[in-house]
Amino acid sequence: MDTAEILKKVRRLEIKTRGLSNHIFSGEYHSAFKGRGMSFSEVREYQFGDDIRSIDWNVTARFNHPYVKIFEEERELTVMLMVDVSESSVFGTAKQNKRNMMTELCAVLAFSAINNNDKVGVIFFSDGVEKYIPPKKGKSHILFIIRELISFEPKRKGTNIKETLRFFNNAAKKRSIVFLMSDFLTDHAYQDALNIASKRHDMVGVHIYDQRDKELPSVGLIQMNDLETGGRQWVDSSDKRVQQYYSQQFQQHVQYCRNSFLKSGAELISIRTDEDYVKALQSFFVNR
Repeated sequence: MDTAEILKKVRRLEIKTRGLSNHIFSGEYHSAFKGRGMSFSEVREYQFGDDIRSIDWNVTARFNHPYVKIFEEERELTVMLMVDVSESSVFGTAKQNKRNMMTELCAVLAFSAINNNDKVGVIFFSDGVEKYIPPKKGKSHILFIIRELISFEPKRKGTNIKETLRFFNNAAKKRSIVFLMSDFLTDHAYQDALNIASKRHDMVGVHIYDQRDKELPSVGLIQMNDLETGGRQWVDSSDKRVQQYYSQQFQQHVQYCRNSFLKSGAELISIRTDEDYVKALQSFFVNR
């Protein structure tokens, strides 16, 4: 993809997702994520009913009259987008593939964040961290992120959520709101790393899946390829036992995701590639 084509895609995505952020998600985002602490604002003279624990004794001694410290909620937040760019993310059989849906979701969340004057950063991951973009503010930074989301080419094919969470736990200096977007197709157990991340940060998992991840079409003998390992196997997709086993494997995988996030105290959203992610995000924001 050449530079001109990338810029056209960036512009189209900006128009679509910025509109959603401005007209649909601005209020929901603001309400769903509140400040993470109190910051000092000013001192003023003590008034009847003020908490004596807020008295500033240094200022009080200087002016021989009681003064209290005034604090206000810190509204500035840091949003980290953790994006699965493994080979399975390019799979999709309906409206779009998983990678495209994650790109749109990231753009919507990024514009919602800057509308709230928050910082946004990104981690692209596959078998490990492929690229880390530190959190910053501003429209130019968001457009840079969108350009990377559209054009980034990973060096590896697999998925390792555990190592990615470990990297983030070591790299993050302050509490963040983290959206971990993936199909979560990995052989690496990530429960312990997720537990640590959830204690330090506001973790939200976004499980992206395709209908064909869940159900095998009945089309006879087919060769199935594992995009991440390169393995190939012939299966009879019309065999009821094969279909049942395929569906059971997906359900076990989904259950592990749900249990992992539930145990860690984090939240999990599931969105299918042919579904309307706007409704899913709105429901999440409203119910927080």
